[in-house]
Amino acid sequence: MTRSANVMNEVQNGGDASIPVFELEEWRSAFGVVAGITGAAGGFDMGLASSESIRQVMARWEDFLEYHSAGFCGAAVSRQSHGAEVHVHRIGSEGVTVESGFDGHVTNVPGVLLGVTVADCIPVYLLHPRTGVVAMLHAGWRGIVAGILERGIEATCELAASRATELVMHCGVGICGTCYEVGPEVLQQVTNASASESGTLDLRPVLASRALEMGLEQVTVSSWCSAHSDGRFHSHRASQGSAGRMLAYIGRPVT
Repeated sequence: MTRSANVMNEVQNGGDASIPVFELEEWRSAFGVVAGITGAAGGFDMGLASSESIRQVMARWEDFLEYHSAGFCGAAVSRQSHGAEVHVHRIGSEGVTVESGFDGHVTNVPGVLLGVTVADCIPVYLLHPRTGVVAMLHAGWRGIVAGILERGIEATCELAASRATELVMHCGVGICGTCYEVGPEVLQQVTNASASESGTLDLRPVLASRALEMGLEQVTVSSWCSAHSDGRFHSHRASQGSAGRMLAYIGRPVT
């Protein structure tokens, strides 16, 4: 039987206008987890590398944590390397924990938001509903080739002591195929097809297909495009490198 991913869009939260967020409301209601992504309205930028002062950058992070203060005491993020390293967080901490060299995070600790910063690459959300284990992956084309999805699924299954069939996955806001033109070397590496010319590429169907092949049965994809969504999101390509960064996040609140 052929299986495919369904579309599930992030919904803009109508709460604090100074903190633009789009959330997976279905995951909150069905599984009790908080998952979403920040937007770009008002120049809201969650990037760790910025020309602004550390005080300005951290003020936004503090505002973000205050927005999610009900159930969460901290957030864990990393400076990504476009690889396949996944860090397992077994202990929670307050405030923002920043590490280097990881493109994925997984935890079974409630009260911790796992985050990755994106501005066209695909944020991948993973959840094991029965145990509450959650994971957040940063998947650009280099990370996909390196195996970030496979390693993230494996790490989630290991921590949850589960099979891949029990996981739920969502491929979030990212650049669509219409807006993302790549060279033949990228097409060949990502799709395993023989390519001699440049073309367009949407990474979300690639990720969904790989997840289904690994045994996942509940996979959804966002139809939001970071490059042409009316200023809602940051896009590195559409801005020619001047865009800020969005924070994609997931966590199980303390009850």
